[in-house]
Amino acid sequence: MDLVLQYIGLGVTSVFTGAEGGLWLMPLAMVVVGVLVGILVGATPGLSGPFAMAIALPVLVSVFGYSNEALYPVLGCLVGIMKGATVGGAVPAILFNTPGTPDAFLTTLDGNPMARKGLGRKAIQTAHFSSVMGDNYSDIVLFVAAPIIAVTVERVLGLPEKSALIILSLCFMAAVVGGAPLKGLIGGLLGMFVSLVGSTLSGNGPRLTFGIPELGGGLPLTSCVLGVLVLSEVLISIEDMRNERRRQTTPPEAPEMGPRLTWGERGRMLPGILRGATIGTLIGALPGIGTTTAATLSYDTAKRRSKEPETFGKGNPQGVVATESANSAVSGANLIPVMSLGIPGNFAAVFIILAVETIGDFAFGPQVFRFTPIREIEGFDTILNKDLVMAFGLFTMMVMANAVNWTVGGVLMGLLGYLVRIPKDVMLPVILTVSLTAAYVQDGGYLGLLSACGFAVIGYGLRRLEISILPFVIGFLLAPTLEGLVRGAYTASGGDALFLLKSPIALVMLALSVFLLVRMVRQARRA
Repeated sequence: MDLVLQYIGLGVTSVFTGAEGGLWLMPLAMVVVGVLVGILVGATPGLSGPFAMAIALPVLVSVFGYSNEALYPVLGCLVGIMKGATVGGAVPAILFNTPGTPDAFLTTLDGNPMARKGLGRKAIQTAHFSSVMGDNYSDIVLFVAAPIIAVTVERVLGLPEKSALIILSLCFMAAVVGGAPLKGLIGGLLGMFVSLVGSTLSGNGPRLTFGIPELGGGLPLTSCVLGVLVLSEVLISIEDMRNERRRQTTPPEAPEMGPRLTWGERGRMLPGILRGATIGTLIGALPGIGTTTAATLSYDTAKRRSKEPETFGKGNPQGVVATESANSAVSGANLIPVMSLGIPGNFAAVFIILAVETIGDFAFGPQVFRFTPIREIEGFDTILNKDLVMAFGLFTMMVMANAVNWTVGGVLMGLLGYLVRIPKDVMLPVILTVSLTAAYVQDGGYLGLLSACGFAVIGYGLRRLEISILPFVIGFLLAPTLEGLVRGAYTASGGDALFLLKSPIALVMLALSVFLLVRMVRQARRA
């Protein structure tokens, strides 16, 4: 226990200690900036947290560089955006029946009726209180569960088992994301195939480069993800905006805000918040399921357990409590597979992983939570597992982001109603310019720019074919890791081609993967 406390103390102090040992407040400042930007982005219809994180990551890297000292301010800003966007999305959903993010769609069911009754301020404060409470709850679960899972995985699973685990994760994600599992599987396989471009682990030279020398080092990760996620959405929005030109709509009028939420009402919300946060945490810990499922399940559960189920959808505050607590609980829980296994569970987690892969020498995975002893050599502490210190530093910044959400976030949320009036004609060119500039600066000039544009076309095609983008991105990110594990396990087995079938645990995981694949095919035939 003393060793754990030592590492926690080192993690906390490392956030506020600069390279020369002095006080360093830049991570705290970037957390505040991230939360504020996240709330603003979440309150703007058409934008989302991952959207802003995709644009912010190249900008942050260009500002802070690639050193280990740069990792804290970059991660602090990204974590702040992730948390703030979830909170801010409730504002337009309540005031104008227009969810700022997809996560807040179900909030419109009861939040907007409350606003129409003159209870807009109370509805916003209900959403803020529930959201931040749910976020804090899931973070506590993350702080406890991630080390336990990582230590268990590190002790039990070898290279074959870890390879089978990634295969199972990809199959599971394809099965649960979107309405067509078979399309999700195709998207994941396509992402894995595209990631093969460039150098091989065997050292036999570049592959699939089509004679282009610049692709010998592989496709630039950040620019490709920026293209497939952000630029493709810009293309879709431009096309939709052109199709909707005939329908001229006037900006909605802001309703009366009304009275504030009392502390007695907050106390009566706690059971609903606990239930919604538990559901959101459990759903969020499973890769690929996402906030929509958590919010829907939480809302339905609250409605079934209510003594007045007929009031849901007509302005019942418990409906807002259920959706917002579950939505926000997903954000912290999604980092459980990231921190413990290195497997992203949603788009926000993707950009957290991209940040640590781009900057410094820190990497997520089971090896992070090795509580190795701290030795003192010549009067200086030599930390044998710096990754563990970095992990507790990340936990510290998550707590800081929650504190900012509690204080500044609550004040800011009541001032954001006007953001819904920003026309897409103004937003889309700005987003497009910033995204292309970020791709150019981040990944080596024209290679990053052309990669982003090429993946924008891929993302546009996938969206129009109704193929989920998430399995594609996850497959693109995890394929190199899977290849490294498979090659390592094959070499360790002495060249045994059936090495995956020699481990009972790996065999069970592969059997589950086959079961998921068969289930996908059957669902596709029924459809």
